Formats: sequence, structure tokens, C-alpha cells
Amino acid sequence: MDNEGCISALPHSTALGEERIAEASSVSHDLLDKREVRIRTMFGNIAHCYDLLNHLLSLHIDRYWRWRTTQLAPPHIPAVGVAAPILDVCTGTGDLALAYDRAAKRRVPIVGADFCLPMLLPACAKTRRRCAAARICYVEADAQRLPFPDDTFQLTTVAFGLRNVTDTDRGLAEMVRVTQPGGRVAILEFSKPHHWLFGRLYRFYFRYLLPCIGQIVSRSRDNAYKYLPASVLEFPEGEALAAKLRSHGLTQVHWHPLTFGIATLYIGTKTAEIATPSIQSSPGRTGPL
Repeated sequence: MDNEGCISALPHSTALGEERIAEASSVSHDLLDKREVRIRTMFGNIAHCYDLLNHLLSLHIDRYWRWRTTQLAPPHIPAVGVAAPILDVCTGTGDLALAYDRAAKRRVPIVGADFCLPMLLPACAKTRRRCAAARICYVEADAQRLPFPDDTFQLTTVAFGLRNVTDTDRGLAEMVRVTQPGGRVAILEFSKPHHWLFGRLYRFYFRYLLPCIGQIVSRSRDNAYKYLPASVLEFPEGEALAAKLRSHGLTQVHWHPLTFGIATLYIGTKTAEIATPSIQSSPGRTGPL
């Protein structure tokens, strides 16, 4: 079956201390090149084994992190009427979108957006296998230029994708813009464990073993699994990232470290007072592919 057929637009009517500083400063700037074409190509080249490596390299803990996200930022299911949709930005192969479909008891429409088409094709295949294509659709769209109206989604999420966005602030602004007043923005992202022993063991695995395993399994020459630890080391976490969310007008911002701080979930609420004019310079690609 043609997977591209499930990739379409949402109808408008659907309502670490010094040691860590030294680590980060030693990272190659070329490795952290976040130009859109480079990120799109890199993820496109590993799309065929992305799910396998995610589960293998995390020992399947990534499934728990996504489930926990749906519990700490649950969907709103109205007693009557149609539920407002959920948006998953940088959806990749659709794992978080599918987790929310289960959490919402298959009663909430969900949109997954990603600018890397080869990642969306496995998402479509998984969605069809789980008989969820009627509730989940996928859009080929850049997180910095989301092709949705203001105030559309009850919940806007991103899992392990925000640090890959070329302009983090623009991506955050877009996520806030398309979220309804009173709705929430939830960000699941890698962080750095602070326990001295576990942190050292984890960083050794993350910086040396993980890239080797990833490169062998993916057979990719794009250094995707060297980019992963490098990008995590330089990305803000904890209060620094929470402050970014507040700077975009989100309130009640809080965060939850998961699995000794390997990952952290950040949640903020959009107030009714936030003005959300569109910052898009172009409407993005919205039609069926």
C-alpha cells in the first residue's frame, strides 16, 4: 500500500559543571551543523533503522518515556462534542503520535508533522498497521514554519526533536502559536544525568559506545549517532530550557526528570493573554504528496 497517501494537511475545520563545559566546548562545529538540508538528509539516511536503533540503544526505555509523557501531559477528551486535535512536531516515525492515540482512547484527532519525508513513510506504515489512519494524519512540514492556523491544538508536543531545529526559538514560537489558549506545550528531550557515578558511566556509553553501535547498524556515513551526543551536550536543560519556554509566554512551566535524568519532560501552559501572530514567511507544504 502507498504510505504517502496518509501524509496530508490538517483540515482547517478540525477544531552539566566545568567537566561538562569542557565536553561541550570540545564538540566539533561541523558535527553540530544544524542547517535544515543537513538535518533532513541525516535523518533520511537512517529512517530505515530509526525505530530499531531507538529501542536497541535505549534498551526500550524510550517506550516508557513516551508513555510517561502521555500521563503527565494527558489529552483532554470531552464528554460531548469533538475533541480539539493534538499536534506532534518533529514526529519522525510517529511513536509519540501513536502513544497519544492510545492514551486518548482513540477519540482525539492527531497530526504528526516532520520535514523529513523518509521518516514519515514508516510512520504511515505503523499507523495503518494499528488501524489508526482515520485518526492520525501526517504533514511534511518544518517546525519553524508550521502550516496551521493560530490557536488550533489542545496540546503541542515534540519528542527528541527540538534540539535538531535550526532556530530553537522560532520552533518554540511556532509551537506556542498553534496551541489553543489554555492548552499545553510538552517537550520530551534528552538531558544529562547529574549523579556523579551514573553520569560518568552514561556519558561514556553515550559518547563512545552508542555512536559505534549506531553507525554499524545504520551503515550511515552521516555521523548521525555522533551528532546525537554532541547535540545533547550543547543543548540547554532544566531551568535554562524552562526559561526559554517562559520567554515565549508559557506559564506554569515545570519539568520532570526521567530515568535518573537521561531524559526530561517539560510542560508549559499557554495563557489567553498570549498574542500569537503568525511568524511564517511561507505557508509550507500542505497538500497530499
